Amino acid sequence: MRFDAAVLRSYEDPFTVEEVVLHTGPAEDEVLVRIAGGRRWRPQTPGPPPPGRAPPPPGHGHDGAPRATGDPDTASAGVLHPGPAGSSVVVRIAGSGMCRTDLAVRRSAGRSPLPAVLGHEGAGVVVETGGPATGLSPGDHVVLSFDSCGRCRSCLGASPAYCDTFAALNLFGGRPGNADRFTDAAGGALAPRWFGQSSFAAYALVPARNAVRVDPSLPLELLGPLGCGFLTGAGAVLNSFGAGPGDTVVVLGAGAVGLAAVMAAAAAGAVTVAVDRHPERLALAEEFGAAPVHGDSPGLPDRVRRLTDGGARYALDTTGSVRLINDALRGLRPMGRLGLVARLHTALALEPGTLDRGRSISHICEGDAVPALMVPRLTGLWRASRFPFDRLIRTYPLAEVNEAERDCEAGRVVKPVLVP
Repeated sequence: MRFDAAVLRSYEDPFTVEEVVLHTGPAEDEVLVRIAGGRRWRPQTPGPPPPGRAPPPPGHGHDGAPRATGDPDTASAGVLHPGPAGSSVVVRIAGSGMCRTDLAVRRSAGRSPLPAVLGHEGAGVVVETGGPATGLSPGDHVVLSFDSCGRCRSCLGASPAYCDTFAALNLFGGRPGNADRFTDAAGGALAPRWFGQSSFAAYALVPARNAVRVDPSLPLELLGPLGCGFLTGAGAVLNSFGAGPGDTVVVLGAGAVGLAAVMAAAAAGAVTVAVDRHPERLALAEEFGAAPVHGDSPGLPDRVRRLTDGGARYALDTTGSVRLINDALRGLRPMGRLGLVARLHTALALEPGTLDRGRSISHICEGDAVPALMVPRLTGLWRASRFPFDRLIRTYPLAEVNEAERDCEAGRVVKPVLVP
């Protein structure tokens, strides 16, 4: 099957929107999803199934494959061959969030294989399944999340983010059966699917395990970040910390993950402090119920203790800053806990005394979430006006992927979402 996708061919060059080919022959635990296209902020209706299953819709070629839009010098279409395996689905992408993890591929020192189609915060409409074992049907609206094996101790213990093969499945090559299944229009190999989805594209073939069914009345093109960035921040507060009324939470970094944590803490009834260097981000955090504190404020631990009646019970660092991590530990009350979600790029040197009196520090992956449980919880809070994640999103056509990346890196947007 041919369709448009944003391909990153080198660690230095911009994305190119070009034709790709996805082969959907037998491979374990996969589903093919066709990503729903559409205009900015307008929910889209499900698209047609792959070629040979129904007449092609307007704007598609005679073979049923979507045709390129946008700049003719950079855009083309992709190919998807019918026949998802028994536990797989094909999804038509409605929107895919751009996450810092996608952009970090440029700094991966060659560990993430290229060329590749990135994107791991997809949402769309199921157009074909591998059968009843998927638990999904054509026309279902789904949010796509991270991949996991489903068989190791962590997965069986409802901790899929700590899957024994998480890094291999999501970051460094995907499932072994996916090798040589993704190519460009000339037949050149692309890296296996990123986070089991590669959703910077018009379609995605994903394990049904990655796809969470959602209510079709929700704004589908905006839901993708609930599968990773927003899930991580909110999950850290609601799952890892179990924060509730009367608790105190400090969030360091008011980006997409941090602001999701702020919203979740407010929804849980916790007293919240947000730390950041950008006044506009602090203003948003304040609107969501947090006390804003500039990250360069002198005496930051003392200020946090004053705002949290003697020290915070929980702190969440999204920055990876060694200085802020030490300040956060000093701002905790006895037996307080600091969670880290950002990847550290240097050794973490803790100052003497920061772990005294029972304080602890640990890493949190994907908000300790089971996506099939967490995504519906977050959409429920959104409907109750208690988790207004849509206020963090700006949509971009897929052809403007490089503009979205520039705006994200410059801090001009909290959460870009690409719409095929």
